[in-house]
Amino acid sequence: MAVLSLKNVRTMTADQPPRVLIYGTPGIGKTSLAAEFPAPFFLQLEDGAPAGVTMQGFGREELGTFTDVMSACQQLHEQEHDFRTIVVDSITELQRLIFAETCERGDEKGNAKQNIEDFGYGKGYVYAQRIAQEFIDGINLLRRDRGMGVVLIAHSHVERFNDPESVSYERYEIDLHKKLVGAIERDMDAILLLKKPVTIKTEEEGFNKTRARADGSADRVVIHTAGKPAFVAKNRYLMPATIEFKPGRGYAELAKFFPGASAPEPETVKAASRAARAA
Repeated sequence: MAVLSLKNVRTMTADQPPRVLIYGTPGIGKTSLAAEFPAPFFLQLEDGAPAGVTMQGFGREELGTFTDVMSACQQLHEQEHDFRTIVVDSITELQRLIFAETCERGDEKGNAKQNIEDFGYGKGYVYAQRIAQEFIDGINLLRRDRGMGVVLIAHSHVERFNDPESVSYERYEIDLHKKLVGAIERDMDAILLLKKPVTIKTEEEGFNKTRARADGSADRVVIHTAGKPAFVAKNRYLMPATIEFKPGRGYAELAKFFPGASAPEPETVKAASRAARAA
């Protein structure tokens, strides 16, 4: 055990690449935003890619199991490459692979299970949390040893939240089991929700009656960086609560707050914007 002394006090600051979780509804722009991060390597666990976005990495053909995902992380750690960001699209799909791996490894006696619920008493989710931690440790090694940023993409779902101090309400949450989402949330430097702004308009119906109508912008998307009762979000970078998301400029706006990050070169931004408009 090292002997501690105040003579050896260190100065610590946020100087490592960011670990970011991006979530939201389908088609909102999560993958497009992730593709703007520096030199991204995609672990594409879901089918399909946004129009106008070119991605490098491994797809579902190579990543059929949790072991394959960990092997990909190992190759990024051990082999020489110029990638600067690992993107996992999506961790909602990764959860399925984690559950399958949990069932294959089985219980404490090595008895395999057909379904995560077959462990009984919620034990399967406890085992799954340990396996998820292996993934978290893997991406943290890439960040620490290879200087790679981390972007995790997730789906969203609406959950009813029972607040003991107020009435119940619904909120956007990350589409993961609570045992897994807690472990991942703790390690993220920023959790960002992509969402279209919604305003409530009141309309006259006649006979002194009115009705409320939700009106959302078809084109405008906002990045939420701070949590509210209506959704989960956070950041460690003193970001404003909302940031406008414009294709080709999303990372450039976020990079203003990341330690040691620089915005993309103007020509790179212009090319990304042209591709987005063409899509």
